[in-house]
Amino acid sequence: MALFPPQPNIPQPMPPMPQQPATPTSAGLSPDDLNHARQLADRIRARFAQTLVGQDNLREALIVTMVSGGHILIESVPGLAKTTAAQTLATSVSGSFKRVQCTPDLMPSDLVGTQVFDFSTQRFSTQIGPIHANFVLLDEINRSNAKTQSAMLEAMAEGATTIGGERIALPQPFDRAATENPIEEEGTFNLPEAQMDRFTMKAVMGYPSADEEQRMLAMLTKRGSDTVDAKTLEGDVLSLADIEFLRAAARRVHVSEAIMGYAVDIVATSRGAGTHPIADLSTKVRLGASPRASIALIRVGQAAALLAGRDYVIPEDIRMFAHEILRHRILLTFEALADGVTSDQVVDSVVATVPVP
Repeated sequence: MALFPPQPNIPQPMPPMPQQPATPTSAGLSPDDLNHARQLADRIRARFAQTLVGQDNLREALIVTMVSGGHILIESVPGLAKTTAAQTLATSVSGSFKRVQCTPDLMPSDLVGTQVFDFSTQRFSTQIGPIHANFVLLDEINRSNAKTQSAMLEAMAEGATTIGGERIALPQPFDRAATENPIEEEGTFNLPEAQMDRFTMKAVMGYPSADEEQRMLAMLTKRGSDTVDAKTLEGDVLSLADIEFLRAAARRVHVSEAIMGYAVDIVATSRGAGTHPIADLSTKVRLGASPRASIALIRVGQAAALLAGRDYVIPEDIRMFAHEILRHRILLTFEALADGVTSDQVVDSVVATVPVP
């Protein structure tokens, strides 16, 4: 049964008075700003080339998510370098980095922090947890229990935590990457939909080709070690100021009304609405994407345009990461799951249906 919310009967408002076209409120980006942004992105890609073979889509998704100020969830079977990819991104920046290996007995205080009584001062002191870092990697996040997963919501949504009634802001920039293994069920806990919706992207990794796997072996043989030491990587790391520049520049990329309408139409179509609704979508989709997906499409589109050297968003920027943004926000019906339908197939039909402006 579909869970599309009913549309209330709202009286139609009076037509608005004609107005002058709105001009962009953000200052435009200079050619020097665009060139500098591309140079910074190329420095990150150069470090990825020393640790990862292939997986270009994952690399770009990680970089774009960081520039857009979001969070990313990486899913794949074991052994495809999920953790290595996330660590490479984190160590490409000079900010603080923490890795948390999630287990069923991981408690919220182990992640967020707690208050400890100091006998010398006879007062409680706040001990912050590993989530208070610029870059946080939550490895095998689906192994943590529901209580710990809920403790992450405030940090992801508001960039702050609450310890003993005291609200503590997280260091900026704050970027969170999480990995999960889809094939294991014992000792795992499904992520709640509220938390899944707060991940800007969900990247799904596939097996490398035979050529890529051979190149990987050649790289490991030349390096002489199966592990990556960030100190041995060539190329300068980015400063926190560089990341702040990229994020501020991305927010200044112009988004036209047509592009905004295009993003909204894609998300609305996933909910059974939109300008070109799909007839049998309710038999496949139990719940469509939320308005947070529209925000993600625009923010990711701005970041993608910036890294492509443009100060304006085009439809290809919106379509480029549509699957990563929508696949974890679309809930399928039991009938669709029984028929082997995937959320990526639904996204394919949605993107193909919505006309490009």
